[in-house]
Amino acid sequence: MKAEKIYNVLILCTGNSARSILGEVLFNTLGKGKFKAYSAGSKPAGRVNPGALEWLRQNGISTEGLRSKSWDEFAAAGAPEFDLIFTVCDNAAGETCPIWPGKPATAHWGIPDPAHVEGDEARRAAFKHAAEQLARRIQLFMSLPIDKLDKLVLKEKLAEIGSIKD
Repeated sequence: MKAEKIYNVLILCTGNSARSILGEVLFNTLGKGKFKAYSAGSKPAGRVNPGALEWLRQNGISTEGLRSKSWDEFAAAGAPEFDLIFTVCDNAAGETCPIWPGKPATAHWGIPDPAHVEGDEARRAAFKHAAEQLARRIQLFMSLPIDKLDKLVLKEKLAEIGSIKD
């Protein structure tokens, strides 16, 4: 019996401190071993946003090993080859990305930045909403027969999921 493919996923955002970190953790948690997710940024903040860490801890999700990192780390020799790349902020979607080996499928899943929301309660609510949006999109994506879709259909499905407003 052939082992089930594990898909390597990269979630990109400019600062790699909030949305992309949440995406990485949610893909790894919800993906139940079918996905190995990483996150990175074009201009990494150098630290994970405390609001992201708070949301993860409150939801019983480990924050061990999380760090803000540059996408250059994943464009270097020896980096994982990605099957899928998602941008989660509009700035990263508009930037010129490195050339990724293997021609991964890409999609933009824009999520409003919870880190810029003013006020503690409003910011907590924004992090909760961002995580829920990402989780919903990831769950919809995981319901697709990924291994049976050709690249064009997969790209269309990814765009459809990214356009869902919840």
